[in-house]
Amino acid sequence: MEHRTVRANGATFHVARIGSGKPLLLLHGWPEFWLTWEPVMTRLAGRFALVAPDLRGFGDSDKPNGPYGPEQHASDMLALMDALGLEKAGVVGHDVGGAVMQPFAREAPERVAGLFFFNFVYPGIGPRMAAPDRLNHIWYQSFHQMEMAPALVGANSESCRTYIGHFLRGWSHRKAAFDDALDAFTDNFMKQGNLAGGFAHYRAAHAARVKMMLGEAPVLPTIALPTCIRWTEHDPLFPYAWTDRLGQTFSNLDLKMFPDVGHFPHREDPDHAASEIAGFFERINWT
Repeated sequence: MEHRTVRANGATFHVARIGSGKPLLLLHGWPEFWLTWEPVMTRLAGRFALVAPDLRGFGDSDKPNGPYGPEQHASDMLALMDALGLEKAGVVGHDVGGAVMQPFAREAPERVAGLFFFNFVYPGIGPRMAAPDRLNHIWYQSFHQMEMAPALVGANSESCRTYIGHFLRGWSHRKAAFDDALDAFTDNFMKQGNLAGGFAHYRAAHAARVKMMLGEAPVLPTIALPTCIRWTEHDPLFPYAWTDRLGQTFSNLDLKMFPDVGHFPHREDPDHAASEIAGFFERINWT
């Protein structure tokens, strides 16, 4: 694995790279950073050039001074592609990364060979996200916007490990998926600014999510790029039933259930995840 520091869009980004071939840009979620993709990257390195950055606010990339949402991350990633000399790439994302991919695809469709998503927020989820039976699943999105949150979670390594581990294990169907990496994830989020940097996404995304929950999300043109979505069977955060309106956002859609995993298919079943990613990009001739 090669690690680089790249200057783009007025910030410094940490990027992990491996492999050769057509480039795939891998965008992580929360509570993650580039390392979440490592099992998939090593499996795909013989077919593609894998590029996994830490989004601004995460890992070893620069931290924003305030709220930093999907549109800003999308601009970062386009600038990062320029800095890396990538004219075009396949884009793979999950969770926060999936939220970033939507404005990314709308802003610069000519830079995208195809879109591959695991579970993520999109406008069609609508008011279901705030239904009474969902409130215990989304409390953290409000907590992350509170000024005291980074200090409480990051009071010491044990508090950070307990908090981050709660989500990595609790959102997984295969509970041991992160056991071998929990120390690395804890160390990552204990780095100066990393908790607040990740929480900045929730502060920036709050207004748009409230509009979505009220059923008032703006109606945008559908994204026509080739799109593959593998939504998992047992995600406690984003149930599979929420895939029913994906066609309102993506007009060229290949949707199937990813069985027997929770929120983190790339960690819970990296063999299947890598196979699905490779199969999609081969079908659209990005090989």
